[in-house]
Formats: sequence, C-alpha cells, structure tokens
Amino acid sequence: MPPSPRRATLATVAASAGVSVATVSKVLNGRSDVAPATRSLVQSLLRQHDYVAPSPRRGEPAALGTVELQFDTDINAYSTEIIQGTVMAGAELGVGVVVSIRGSDERTAAWARNLVAAGRRALIAVTSELSTGQLTELSRAQLPLVVIDPLNLPRARVTSIGSTNFAGGFTATQHLLSLGHRRIAYIGGPASAACNQARLHGYRAAMEADGTPVLPGYVQTGHFRYQDGLTGAVAVLDLPHAPTAIFAGSDETAFGVMEAARARGLRIPEDLSIVGFDDTQIAQMASPPLTTVRQPLREMGSVALRTALRVAAGEPIDSHHVELATELIVRGSTAPAA
Repeated sequence: MPPSPRRATLATVAASAGVSVATVSKVLNGRSDVAPATRSLVQSLLRQHDYVAPSPRRGEPAALGTVELQFDTDINAYSTEIIQGTVMAGAELGVGVVVSIRGSDERTAAWARNLVAAGRRALIAVTSELSTGQLTELSRAQLPLVVIDPLNLPRARVTSIGSTNFAGGFTATQHLLSLGHRRIAYIGGPASAACNQARLHGYRAAMEADGTPVLPGYVQTGHFRYQDGLTGAVAVLDLPHAPTAIFAGSDETAFGVMEAARARGLRIPEDLSIVGFDDTQIAQMASPPLTTVRQPLREMGSVALRTALRVAAGEPIDSHHVELATELIVRGSTAPAA
C-alpha cells in the first residue's frame, strides 16, 4: 500500500504563498489586516492543498472564531428572527456569526472547503435540504453541522434544532374548530419537508379527533412564501364548498392568503378566519393582526449556535434533535364561524 499523503499544515501553505504562518492564520480567522491580493492567494492555496483546520482536542478551550449561518433562500421575516437570536448568542459568547446565502450551483466539495479555509468553526444551515454528498464533504472537511428546521432528515445522524410542529399544527386547527369552523383548509410548504409534514399531520389529527372530514382540495403545498398563500387561497376559495377558515403553514403564506381574500371582497375575520405559523414581527403589524403559532425562532438560533460550538469543541451533546415548544397567539384574524 502506498503511504497516505501528509496532511497540509499552515507552514505548507505559507511556504507556497511566500508569506508567514501568522498571515495564513489571519486569513483563516477572517482578520481584516491582510492585503486583498495576499488574502486571495492564500485562500486559493488553502483550497489547492485541501487544508483542513485541526479540531480542538477534547478538554482544550476552543479558540474564538466565526460560525457560518447559511440560508438556501432569500432572507425574509422568518430568517431575520433566526439571525437575531444567533447573533445575540454569538455576541454573548464572543463568537462572530457570518450570514450567507448558498447558491444552488455551488459545488459541494468546494463549498465545504471554502468554509474551512475561511476559518469557520461550524456551519448552521437553515431550512436546508441535505444530500448524502453534502454530508460526506462536510464530514471530510471536519466541519460541524447543525440544521435549523431541516427540510429532510437524512439517514445519517444530523444534529438539528426545530420546534413542536405537530403540536403547533394541532393547536392551530383546534382553535379554529373551537370557533365553530368545520370547513378548514391547510396551505403549507413543500410536501416532502419534515416541518411541513408535522404541521399537516397535526392539522389532520385535530380534524380527525373532531370527526370533521378534510374535503378534497383543502390541502395545498408550496414553499412557505407569500405567493404560495395567494395561489393556494385562490385554489381553495374556488372550490364548490369554500373554506370558512384557513391554516397557513407560515406567516408569510398567511399574508398571501389575506391578500387573496381581500381581492375577492372577503372580510377578515368576519368571512374568513386565518391562522399563521412562526409569529414573526410582521404578524403583529398585519391588518387585522395575525393569529399565529409562535415558534421560538430567536431561541432556536441561540440553541443552534451553542450546540454547534459544543460539537466543534468535541463536547458531548444531550440529543441530536431538539424541539422547542410552540404556542398559539390569538389576535384579530380569527373569529367564530358565521
């Protein structure tokens, strides 16, 4: 068997770049006191050498650094709450948080190596769909991963933070049933998304427990976006037996439902009751204010950061999946059925 190739060190990269080890270390840690041309050269050589930063030894204090908080889609009200909680926790712990959006066309291997080359101690991915290839490359790069609200749950053990989505979906539907609604539709996110499936199952469980059937066409899927609320609401309101209440899988979706209802001349909540999910800041600013299921989004960001740092330091964690409690917040968008 040929001997295994030696792992690249900072000295190896420094010699190739013609700079000091300290300069390479500054690039890895995201320091600003490095000339742009030098930084670009060092980052290129780090990738060429497949440099992987050594993990801290168990029991050693971890050096301060940065954690990547990465989204797969554009920043919205949901994302802002996650960012707020993560950044506040980072400030408390003395750890920098870098927020980014990962392009769908990025090569997996380069994506993982670039994060390591930039000096990231861990990656927090939000509502990401994880492939086996991505998990393999992150493992090879020895980059700890924590996922918030994963869209899928791969067979490999992945550390994740979520909320009690099933309980939230059940409570939201139960609230509408208690108001006398029986024609209740659900407009949610991707059909394959784990968080959407849990909310949908909660909705169906509440309907079944009440002995109320879910009529054909009453379940619509999308991407938790405003446009999904618009198109989903049009679809269900065009049915022969239109719903008197709609449970939306996110606040943003609920706002789309509101707009579709207004376009038809429907009054909220007199003609149509609406419940959202998330309790973002804009839920209180809606007209009328939105009844919604509160996810502790800031706390989810904080817990994700603390968990990622523990994994990066080689410390044991209590559970590979943590669910924080949801809570129904009743406002002005729901009322008794007419």
